[in-house]
Amino acid sequence: MKIQCQKADLLNGVNIVLKAIPVKSTMPILGCIVIEAGNQYIKLIANDMELGIETLVKGTVSEPGTVALDAKIFSEIIRRLPENEVFITTDDKYMTEIVCEKANFSISGKSSEEFPYLPKIEKENAVVLSQFTLKEVIRQTVFSISDNENNKIMTGELFEIKGNELRVISLDGHRISIRRIEMKDAYEEQKVIIPGKTLNEISKILSGEVSSTVQIYFTDKHALFEFDDTVVLTRLIEGEYYHIDQMLSSDYETKVTINKKELQSCIERASLLIRETDKQPVIIDIDNNNFELKINTAIGSMNEEIDIAMEGKNIIIGLNPKFLLDALRVIDDETVNLYFINAKAPCFIRNQEQTYIYLILPVNINVPA
Repeated sequence: MKIQCQKADLLNGVNIVLKAIPVKSTMPILGCIVIEAGNQYIKLIANDMELGIETLVKGTVSEPGTVALDAKIFSEIIRRLPENEVFITTDDKYMTEIVCEKANFSISGKSSEEFPYLPKIEKENAVVLSQFTLKEVIRQTVFSISDNENNKIMTGELFEIKGNELRVISLDGHRISIRRIEMKDAYEEQKVIIPGKTLNEISKILSGEVSSTVQIYFTDKHALFEFDDTVVLTRLIEGEYYHIDQMLSSDYETKVTINKKELQSCIERASLLIRETDKQPVIIDIDNNNFELKINTAIGSMNEEIDIAMEGKNIIIGLNPKFLLDALRVIDDETVNLYFINAKAPCFIRNQEQTYIYLILPVNINVPA
């Protein structure tokens, strides 16, 4: 194999496929990036058996061929090369020479025969989204997935398609995040659970351009994302997702309209008094158009009032400050609406169109009589 390409193009491709390199594996070949050079293309491939990524790199192929190179060593070499053209040559024993200006590396590679290439997926009925939309939807929901591998369903997000509506849902047992998107076209009904890890990695690769699109294909076991010169294939999480609609009551006893930045800043200030190991709630006391946020920890105490518009009854409720902040940080509106039923029922943050809904379960607090 003999190829040449610009260092910047090669490094960009390497950084994309690195996201599918496992931290640990019993199969050494999974720790490799495969370079596949055809007559008209240079392709980089990585696969950890759950997530596989292929991306094309601009360059010239003098001799086609394939080699598997240790991902860590290869990526570090490319990262530290001068900003110039890179020449890569592999002999019949997979010894690989990497040359850029006066830098000349020689590293041993492997045959790619044992490498698990991405399975071929039937590309039918693509769901098309702008890269901007997909990146935003992931940003606005993925923080609510669980990192507890014992409950696999909660480590993924539900992608539910009905006609021209896409609904994305994540939850971790304490909160739920929902985004509803209206798409240009209508599609067959679909319900799939996509691993949160995959969505996080896709979000990092996406350019986020409104004018660039992503094609998504679903099968019984896989989801395939195709955009720019990159293909990302992920296994779906098997199982039935939680029926959350019964929890999404539109009833409320108290509605508060509040400036989002003011509330966010107030909670951030309160969080200064919380140690990472603590699970101390902030107490929200809403009384006759007066919104007071209070916290009392071993470090100290704080209380602050914020101007609001209010409908309904007075309420005192305890909420996890991190969960509140996670939701507020991804909402782009200037003001937000908070809905409460009572101190033991969920708090809802949602807009009038319900294109986003954030449900946060309350924390039990001792309210003085």
